[in-house]
Amino acid sequence: MAVRVQFENNNDIGVFSKLTNAYCLVAVGGSENFYSTFEAELADTIPVVHASIAGCRIIGRMCVGNRNGLIMPYSTTDQELQHIRNCLPDEIKIQRVEERLSALGNVVSCNDYVALVHPDLDRETEEILADVLKVEVFRQTVTDQVLVGSYCCFSNQGGLVHPKTSVEAQDELSSLLQVPLVAGTVNRGSEVIGGGMVVNDWCAFCGLDTTSTELSVIESVFKLGDHQNQGTVQSKIRDSLIDSLV
Repeated sequence: MAVRVQFENNNDIGVFSKLTNAYCLVAVGGSENFYSTFEAELADTIPVVHASIAGCRIIGRMCVGNRNGLIMPYSTTDQELQHIRNCLPDEIKIQRVEERLSALGNVVSCNDYVALVHPDLDRETEEILADVLKVEVFRQTVTDQVLVGSYCCFSNQGGLVHPKTSVEAQDELSSLLQVPLVAGTVNRGSEVIGGGMVVNDWCAFCGLDTTSTELSVIESVFKLGDHQNQGTVQSKIRDSLIDSLV
């Protein structure tokens, strides 16, 4: 299921939340409506944790994680680290890293098996990623954009990449990640996919501006809800476009 939601009139949901198959972090200080949307979808299966990182609410851009672990910048306070550690399941490894590119969510995109990282990421950070998150790490760009965490978003089921990504680049990324990829947008044409949505294997949250066509593409490629048969979705979209033209 893909759900539309806003954080205090802001559609960049991926900036204020981090969603994995084992936990969800949401920024402190948002409206009750924002939290209840996440909790209604997730609370039965995974913990939804209210948190800040380095005193900031932009937690989705500051940290990177999957079902195996969570990596945060060194500026995370001991108190914040302890709070998150207390709220997450014991088997999830949590670690701080000293990294010049400290907005880890912008420079790393990952699922439970593979991570794409900024070409200039420290070698030491790359090793910590591989160790804590148990992923294979590839230094990569998305349509010449080095901020791979901002311009793509993928789960174990599929992925969405920058709309200008060529078919060849999509194929190359798809074979690296071993999941199907589609070039698309969120929030009525925004290219910043990682900032505009969060996704795991059964649920996605997008900004309130996301159009129904964008939602259909998201539900289709991430195999969410009733949209597991991609062919029917595409034919539905095509039919609705033809209807509107007629």
